[in-house]
Amino acid sequence: MKIKRDNLTGAQVIELIREHLQGMEKNSPKESIHALDLDALRKPEITFWSAWDGEELLGCGALKELNDQHGEVKSMRTSSAHLRKGVARQILQHIIEVATQRGYQRLSLETGSMEAFEPARKLYASLGFHFCQPFSDYKEDLNSVFMTKEI
Repeated sequence: MKIKRDNLTGAQVIELIREHLQGMEKNSPKESIHALDLDALRKPEITFWSAWDGEELLGCGALKELNDQHGEVKSMRTSSAHLRKGVARQILQHIIEVATQRGYQRLSLETGSMEAFEPARKLYASLGFHFCQPFSDYKEDLNSVFMTKEI
C-alpha cells in the first residue's frame, strides 16, 4: 500500500468522498454530520492522503490543523471493496506520524455514536485514542462521540 498526499482531483478519490458523504447521510441525522465536502477538504489547514495498491484506491484520511499543538483526524474512509484489510489502520498510523512530526501534542476526532460507527471507534481506541469532551467548535451531541490522543 502506498499512501500519498492527494489534491482531491482524481475521479476515484472524488467518488470515494461522495460515498463517504452518502454514508454519513445514511447513518447520521443531518445536524450531526461533520464530514467535509471536497471544497472544505481543499482548505490550506487540511492535508489529505489517499492510499493505493497500484491504480486501485484503497482509502483516504485527512489531518486538520486546529492550532500549532492540536490536530483533528478527518475523512477516514476505506473503499467498500477493501474493508477489514487494515487500510484504515495504516492511514491512521500515517496521520499520527505526521502529527507527531509537526509537533502536535494532541490529536482528536469526532465520530458517530451509532452502531455503524463501532468499527471506527474500536480502531481509534486500539491506537490509543480515548473518549473526551467536545473540542474545537464541536458541541455535545447524542449522535457524536469525541476521542483524543496525546502524542
